[in-house]
Amino acid sequence: MKDRIISEARKKMGQSLESTSHEFNTIRTGRASVALLDNIFIDYYGTRTQIKHAANISVPEPRMILISPFDPKFLKEIETQLTKSDLGINPTNDGKVIRLAVPPLNEERRLELVKLVKKVAEDGKVAMRNIRRDINDEFKKMESDGDITKDDLIQSQKETQNITDEFVENINIALQQKEKEIMEV
Repeated sequence: MKDRIISEARKKMGQSLESTSHEFNTIRTGRASVALLDNIFIDYYGTRTQIKHAANISVPEPRMILISPFDPKFLKEIETQLTKSDLGINPTNDGKVIRLAVPPLNEERRLELVKLVKKVAEDGKVAMRNIRRDINDEFKKMESDGDITKDDLIQSQKETQNITDEFVENINIALQQKEKEIMEV
């Protein structure tokens, strides 16, 4: 029973870490990345669809994203959604493909992005601590029900804390890498 709960905690924290990493990837750095378009949707045959499911997206150069829709009639829709997005990149439509030239970031924008990345990391850490709290509450309930002893409770809480520390450290490492990537000129 105890092992199942610990395993569940590890799984939930892994999912939270994955979610935080995914959010990091959607934050623009000075480089072109297909992940920048993950949160941009279009109306594709009456269905809200991510651009990556309606077009072929490539990165031919470090600062260029090329979007080639499967159906050319969606060029205008894709261009409109890119313009409305908060990417801060103006699309260029040549009638066949859309080009996104990723401009280099100025110092002020870099610092804003670092703040945003730190907030995303902190949200991830809060999620980890919430998972730890829920798991510890579960162990306390088991102890009060007589399913585990006081010593088992303390041991389980230590184990949960060690897992939490491990995943928080992984977030810190990802944060440092993303900060470095953003501040790189």
